[in-house]
Amino acid sequence: MEQVGAARDLVLGYVRALNAIDEAMRVAIPSLERLADVLGLARSRRIGRSGHVGTYSYTVHGAGCRFVSDNGTEVDVDFAADGNEVFDLWRLRWHGLSLPEPLDVTDQDLRAAVQSLQPLLDEVRPGWFSIAS
Repeated sequence: MEQVGAARDLVLGYVRALNAIDEAMRVAIPSLERLADVLGLARSRRIGRSGHVGTYSYTVHGAGCRFVSDNGTEVDVDFAADGNEVFDLWRLRWHGLSLPEPLDVTDQDLRAAVQSLQPLLDEVRPGWFSIAS
């Protein structure tokens, strides 16, 4: 049960980091209405596919973006067709491993943690989650 608590803290940390990134990106790019707009801006070449915004570097990829803070913490997120941020257990696990004090938890513990955080999180498709609106 202790590992599920650690996994829960990791998931909550990911959500906090994602919110901080959203805020930093909106401050740096006033035209940004939502974080998913980064994809369109990069595809239209109004911003680079990679760069720095505040204390984060970013790299746009496929359907998402990977953000890395100055301390090396990574937050990788994909965007659903409706623009919602979506993430899976792999992205959560990778976030934990990138922390200044790495946290390695199992997929089983992460799944239990995510389930314990409903209704904060929604499972939008099997294994993929979003912050509830």
